[in-house]
Order: sequence, then structure tokens, then C-alpha cells
Amino acid sequence: MIFFRSIVLFAIFTLSSVLSSAQKLSRVEPPFWWVGMVNQQLQLMIYGTDISTLNPRINYPGVSIIKSTSGKNSNYLFIDLKLAQDIEPGTFEIQFSRGKKVIQTYAYELKERRENSALRKGFNSSDVLYLITPDRFANGDPSNDEMPELKEKLNRGLKGGRHGGDVKGMMDHLNYIEEMGFTAIWLNPILENNMAHYSYHGYSTTDFYKVDPRFGDNEEFRAFSQQAKEKGIGIIMDMIINHSGSEHWWMKDFPMDDWVNYQEEFKNGAFHITTHTKPVVQDPYKSDIDLKEFVDGWFVPTMPDLNQRNKYMATYLLQNAIWWIEYADLMGIRMDTYPYPDMDYLEEWSCGVLNEYPNFNVVGEEWDTQPAIVAHWQKGKENTTGHVSCLPSVMDFPLQAAFIKSLNENEERNMWREAYAMLALDFIYPDPDNLVIFPDNHDMSRFFTQVHENFDLFKLGIAYYATIRGIPQFYYGTEILMSNPGSNDHGLIRSDFPGGWKGDKVNAFTGEGLKGESRAAQEYMKKILNWRKDSEVIHKGKLMHYNPKEGVYVFFRYTEKDKVMIILNKNETAKGLDFDRFGEMIQSDYQGIDIISGRMIDFSRALQLDPLSAMIIEFN
Repeated sequence: MIFFRSIVLFAIFTLSSVLSSAQKLSRVEPPFWWVGMVNQQLQLMIYGTDISTLNPRINYPGVSIIKSTSGKNSNYLFIDLKLAQDIEPGTFEIQFSRGKKVIQTYAYELKERRENSALRKGFNSSDVLYLITPDRFANGDPSNDEMPELKEKLNRGLKGGRHGGDVKGMMDHLNYIEEMGFTAIWLNPILENNMAHYSYHGYSTTDFYKVDPRFGDNEEFRAFSQQAKEKGIGIIMDMIINHSGSEHWWMKDFPMDDWVNYQEEFKNGAFHITTHTKPVVQDPYKSDIDLKEFVDGWFVPTMPDLNQRNKYMATYLLQNAIWWIEYADLMGIRMDTYPYPDMDYLEEWSCGVLNEYPNFNVVGEEWDTQPAIVAHWQKGKENTTGHVSCLPSVMDFPLQAAFIKSLNENEERNMWREAYAMLALDFIYPDPDNLVIFPDNHDMSRFFTQVHENFDLFKLGIAYYATIRGIPQFYYGTEILMSNPGSNDHGLIRSDFPGGWKGDKVNAFTGEGLKGESRAAQEYMKKILNWRKDSEVIHKGKLMHYNPKEGVYVFFRYTEKDKVMIILNKNETAKGLDFDRFGEMIQSDYQGIDIISGRMIDFSRALQLDPLSAMIIEFN
């Protein structure tokens, strides 16, 4: 009998241990939060084997459980919390019980916010953005090039492979970025991408709360943001709410039946890829099936389309964005594939972010060359679709395409016409000054390649983007004429920045080995961008442009007290410019200085323009 009783007790102890082990929490997301947020509700996603069979309890002043929800999958539990306005920061226990027995506990922290965090200022037209693909900029820590738990290993010889750039590499070269005149860094995604191939670009997220270990860790990223801020440089984080990576941990154990779109088809081995027909969103004659195939279709087979109509997914994505803003002290967000998610959710997401941070900036990627399509998403636009957006900024793809056409146009009567005409359509946008303008980015041929490696056209373009309305963005390496001749391979477009790897023969950070036009381009951009840093008339001034004539495009930026004249001459010969036509802006007794050449300008007589040249004339 004693023996039998011992066996029973042992069995009970063993079963209790197994249950406790089986219900061990694997994840709690968000991993922590902050007091004093505008939205006083917080939803926790708890993940652990059979966790939904337990009941959560919290005993902390100011925290109450509104409800807890479990779907068909017993491994998930969603807990909705209410946080009191006067709640104190601290750590509390979430107890998971069966009956009166506590099976699991989790210590959850509510942190204190930075002073004036809610009033943080987003990037604006006083900034110049430097776009960096982290894997290709600089390898500051070779020890993290490969990680045993991550599938893809280092292969610098492969254009589409991982090359080893990281957060430490960017941190090491903040002085260079500051000295060049950039005031903000837009990073291609840095969150974990545990994909077997082509993971370096970052757009196949496999953990929304974790920096990819091959780039560093969360704390290192936060330290990088802090160091950049101390140098007057803000960080803009690239985010994706449209899709995750197919190797995301939840793809192997879905919380609900509708967590991703076409979920059942995926489980049966089928893929429904988006049509990429972006105008269907605004199309007044669209069919329901066309809209569904665009919005719900997967971007590519390795990027599952997230279902934002699932209210738990919707909350998860919004809280994730707010978490990173608060945690990493961000200056802005660049939202990838902006028109692809559910349109109603884009309103909820954009307004949710701006509700917490009213002075923040978010720029959406709507890659279309029609201003009416792009403007649909900007805050303040009245849309026939009924969409009410809180998105402050959009990428100005229409102007990018038009300006490149203008640079490459050789017929005199058409020189600059495309760029002039596109700018004249600014009445379509609610806030054209808040558009992000750019000659190129990580998804298209390098600027120098687009202008057929013509250095004079390159300089005209830099002068234009530094002075026209909007927020200029330049891709890393533009300043040294990086190019992709003969190939549109994205791995080549996103080549390694010279000097970022030990043994590089050219070091663009120090100038060692950088010669000819590459060195001249770097100095040219450095001069203009550093002048722009302190030019309030460029930051806040109005714009007046004149119909281009005889290959010359003239525009002014002006305030009540300051004025700058920009002259772009696309002729391959010298050209005389008479100032009589610009009487609204200048008088004959005015004088100025060209900030590029240092040349003094007397407006009492005609000006001789050098061939293929730009002038930025600051009035005395």
C-alpha cells in the first residue's frame, strides 16, 4: 500500500510538472509598455502551449483586465488591459491559474516615458534624409555576420547574399553622415528576417519585436538612435504592415483561421499573389474581386499577406509601430507598400500613430507616377472613396519620374517640360511641402546610372533636389556616384559602400582612394547640403517657378525677408540669361552670391551661364 501510494504521488507530481512545462510562456508581445500613453488600452498577445486553458489575473493599482480572448488555437491568449491615467511605472505579475492554482507567472513592466515623448518632432522640409541598406553600408562587428539559429549565412560574393553590414557599422560612421550634411537616416528594415535566401533586404519580417542578430540587438539599435540624435540626426524606421516573412514563427502555428489572407490555400500548398494593380483602390468602376485580388493577394510567395480585418492583427500592428517609436526614440516611419493593406485599416493605423504623436511624420510608399493616385493617401485629401487619412507624407514618385525624363531629354523645346508640368500639378496634394522627393532609392537604378553617368546632369539633379519644395532623400553612395551599369539586379544596386569592410581598397568615409568625379561629387553634395542645413528660406519658403525657355529652368524660394534663385542650364553651350523676365522676384540693384562657385552676381546686367550647370544664388 505504501508503495502504491508513492507511485500515485510520483505520478501526480510528474503530471503537474508536465502541465507546468507544457504551459510555459514562449512570448508576450508587446514585451513591455509605457505609462502615460493617450490610448489607455493595451492588448497583450500571449503565446505558450495550451495557454488559453488558464485564467489570467493581475493585481496592480491602475491595471485592470477588460477581457481575455482565445481563438481556436489554445496556444494563444489575447488579454485586453485598461491602464489608468494616473498609473505609476513599475512591474506587476500576470498570474495564469487553473482554478485556485497558479500555474505560470509573468513579470510585465510599465516604463516611464521620455520627457515630452508625445510631442516629438518628426522629419520635415528642413531635413535631408540619407537612405541606408544596413547590410551594405559598413561591417562594424564581424562577429555577428553569422548566427547559428539563423538560416542564411554570410556570402559577400553573392549579390543577393548577406554581406555583413550592421548597426555597429552605421554607428561607427555617424560623423561622416553628419559632416555630409544629412540630418536624418532612413533605414531599410532591420528586424529579424530568418529566411533561407535573400534575407539581407529586410522586407520579410520573422519577428516584429526583434532586431536581426546579424545587425545587432535591440539595445544596440536604441543606442545607435541615441548617438545619432546627439549629432542632430533622427532615425526613420522602415516598417511593413502589409506582410511578414513566410518563416515568421506564427506561420507554423496560426492564432486564428483568418490571421493571414488566403490562409487555408497556403496550408494546402497554394499561393494567391497580388495583382499589383494599385489604381484599383481608387477606381470608381472596380469589381469586388479585383479589389480583393489586389489587397488580399500575397506580395510574393515568401511574403504572406497579413489580414488587418482581423481586429487582433490590427491592434498588434499598430501597437508594434508605437512600441518602436517609443523604444528607439524614432523621428519617423517609412511605411512600405502603403496601398496594399486594407484601406479602412490604413485610416485606423495612421490616425492611431498620430493620435499618440501629433507632431510625428510618417511617409507612405505609393509607387505610382500619377499624382492623383499618390495624393489619395495624404492627410487632408478629400476622396471619393471615403478614405480619411492621417498619413502626413507620401513618396513623390511622379516628380522622380518626370525629373529624370527632363534630365535625359535633349530636344531644346522639351528640356525641363516634364519636371515643370509635374510640379504644376501640386494643387492635387493637400501638403506638397511634406512630400519626400528623391532621385533614386533602393528599388530602382542608381541616379548616376539613370542619367547615363553624365556628371553634369548629376550635379543639376543634386542642386534641384536640394532646393525644390519637399523633403529630399538621397540613397547611400549617391554622393560618390555609385552605379549599376548594365544590370537592374537589386543586389548590384545595393552594393557595398566602399570603406565599410576591412581590406577595401577605396574608403569613401575618409576619401582614401576616392578619385576623380567620385571625389568631386562628394564635395559638391557636401557643400550644398551643409549650406541647406541653415537655409530657412529653403526649409520654409514659398516656391515660384518660371516656364523653362531655351533649355534654362529658373525657380525661386522666398520668404518675406530672404530669397534664393536657382538656375538650371541644360544647354551644352554657354547661355546668356536676361533678368527682365523675373521682375516679380528681382530688381536690377539686387546682388547675390552663387553658393556653389562663390561667384558674386550683379543683377543689373545679363548673366552668362556655363554649359550644363546649376547656380544657387543667395540674395544679399
